Amino acid sequence: MGYRRLGIKSAHRRALLRNATTSLIKNGQIDTTEPRAKEIVSVAEKMITLGKKGDLAARRSAMAYLTEEDVVSKLFGEIAEKYADRQGGYTRMIRLEKRRGDAAQMTRIQLV
Repeated sequence: MGYRRLGIKSAHRRALLRNATTSLIKNGQIDTTEPRAKEIVSVAEKMITLGKKGDLAARRSAMAYLTEEDVVSKLFGEIAEKYADRQGGYTRMIRLEKRRGDAAQMTRIQLV
């Protein structure tokens, strides 16, 4: 199997990844659990690569995945320029303390 199930149904998983990726690109960083963070990072890296590609097909693919138009504009504008000379590795994962309620390992994802 090529992905983590995260203990939720597939439609919920897709929605979670779409919303979290949109938030990451919009805000520059998010806090989440470690397994979710690993999945979000892989999707975010692919979205930034689409932004660097910059053509109409890439923009339409990003619009189909991300949930806000202004985030797509930001992705293809300032973020694509920022990472133009970088070959991958656009995100960083920082481990935080464990969550108080269930001791889940928390992680902060940042755009480098």
